[in-house]
Amino acid sequence: MRGSGWITGILLAGLASSTALAQTAYPLKIENCGMQVEMAAAPQRVVAIKSSAIEMLLALGLEQRIVGVGFQDGALPPQWTNANLPVLSDKLPSQEVVLETEPDLVYGGWESNFAADGVGERSLMHALGIATYVSPAACRSVKPPKLTFERVFAEIAELGTIFDTSAAADDLIEEQRAQLAAIEPDTRGLSAVWYSSGTKAPYVGAGSNAPAMIMEALGLRNIMEDQDDGWISASWEAVVDANPDVIVLVDAAWNSAEQKKKLLAENPITSQLDAVVNQRYLVVPFPASEAGVRNVGAVVDMAAQLAALQYYQ
Repeated sequence: MRGSGWITGILLAGLASSTALAQTAYPLKIENCGMQVEMAAAPQRVVAIKSSAIEMLLALGLEQRIVGVGFQDGALPPQWTNANLPVLSDKLPSQEVVLETEPDLVYGGWESNFAADGVGERSLMHALGIATYVSPAACRSVKPPKLTFERVFAEIAELGTIFDTSAAADDLIEEQRAQLAAIEPDTRGLSAVWYSSGTKAPYVGAGSNAPAMIMEALGLRNIMEDQDDGWISASWEAVVDANPDVIVLVDAAWNSAEQKKKLLAENPITSQLDAVVNQRYLVVPFPASEAGVRNVGAVVDMAAQLAALQYYQ
């Protein structure tokens, strides 16, 4: 008769087998923005460009693997304010500066970060043995499909695979799915415009990227939903003609929400908009306005703002 030690051994062997199944097999080959990328092992020295990339790594517990950051779009959320991030540049760091960190991966929030006058072209990086990754929602060489929260979660899962941290990725996805499921979309049938930047002409959220995804989750009808793009340059006349019930203001260091309110109130074309007269604004920080780990939190925060708005039909 076998003893309890044999049973324990079988259980531990099964646990080890399950853990092994969750581990990434290297070399890992993926397709990213139409480009083949190969990684010999889990990246240990990562340069992250833009807040969306930086915060994704922090959310996955990968702070110790970050050897440089650049082009941060805003302040880090409170849970990461003590993160020790080597800042290469407040703007887009040069290729020379990036290479000095001896990275094995450069992770860009936008495909345009990888330019000859930026961090360097992707093909050159690969020739030097440095892998590259672009947030799939920010691809331009290959048009990304309409963004959904499932696609955001897919990026989290893919990064979990790349870094061999699938357990952390799964936990993050589960947490964000639960937060999203708890949100009650607004049922008042309100329309909205997503005002990202611009003065003479507004740069607004269109129908296929993070602004559209977030407004849909909030129960808002995007006045630019028929425009198949992430963001577009519109006209104030088009905004006035649509007369949105709510205006979403992106709060950026270079164009704050307060500056936008002032412009809307002083511009003769927009000053009489119902949303401007009645101060029906929702505010979202710039880093949460692009595809990434802060989108779900943005919906939670904006849903509370929206519920507090007074609107009489």
